[in-house]
Amino acid sequence: MPQTPEALLARLSMQGIEALTHRHPPLHTVAESKELRGDLPGLHVKNLFLRAKPPQPFLLVVAEEDTPLSINALARRLGTGRLSMANEEELWERLGVRPGSVTPLALVNAPAGSVRLVMDHRLLDGPGPVNVHPLTNTATTALRPADLRRFLEGLGHPPEPIDLTAPLA
Repeated sequence: MPQTPEALLARLSMQGIEALTHRHPPLHTVAESKELRGDLPGLHVKNLFLRAKPPQPFLLVVAEEDTPLSINALARRLGTGRLSMANEEELWERLGVRPGSVTPLALVNAPAGSVRLVMDHRLLDGPGPVNVHPLTNTATTALRPADLRRFLEGLGHPPEPIDLTAPLA
């Protein structure tokens, strides 16, 4: 059974990770997020959960929300061969979240090594905070970049930093 948002937030707290969570109506797109968040400081993300050809693991790409992304260019850059969007069933089975709630924190529900995590280096190296969903699109949680990295590494999903501002072609 996937972790609940409450259990995730408790786990972060137990690990000494400061997480400031804001509740809001469900958000499904970056545009909705921008409209409803007001002046919530920090970097905001968009996430792509992608399927690669087996035996490669699924791929979670986490980018700053305004970064243009091309799945084909990402596939070339990452050397994965063809990529496609994972479907709702694969998303639930692998990350335990529904569409609109994809987040790097969902890796809490994935066995180590089962998902390749690629993140925009600005989300890992900046002063922060980084705003992500805590397993639900009805909340946004702000984390310091170093804490986000430490949490993901502790799950066995070390993020691969990538410069998504450089041309992907």
